[in-house]
Amino acid sequence: MFNHNIVYTLITAASSAKAHQVKNQLQTQTVLLGDYLDLPEVMIKAGKMVKLPDPGKEAYPHQMLAFCLDYNVNTVYVLRNEEAQALAPAGLLFKEYGIDIIASYD
Repeated sequence: MFNHNIVYTLITAASSAKAHQVKNQLQTQTVLLGDYLDLPEVMIKAGKMVKLPDPGKEAYPHQMLAFCLDYNVNTVYVLRNEEAQALAPAGLLFKEYGIDIIASYD
């Protein structure tokens, strides 16, 4: 379950196998798995996954920044190309808030 007192790492593309591989490599309990694609409602309600904004929307970088600030996220592993492309112009803005964006897509 989400705790505002903990700093989290967000991994996008939660519905992909790669997200789980990255999570296992990080070996930490402070990981949030999120996706803008449909996720099982039971996983969202259980706090195992979070719903993310759609990278196809113009306001996506601002929505993601707000999400990171709301959820106390300091690192985002971006696993989909469309997410990385949408966030690239806002990289400096995220840095100013102490949030690292790590693009790691195939």
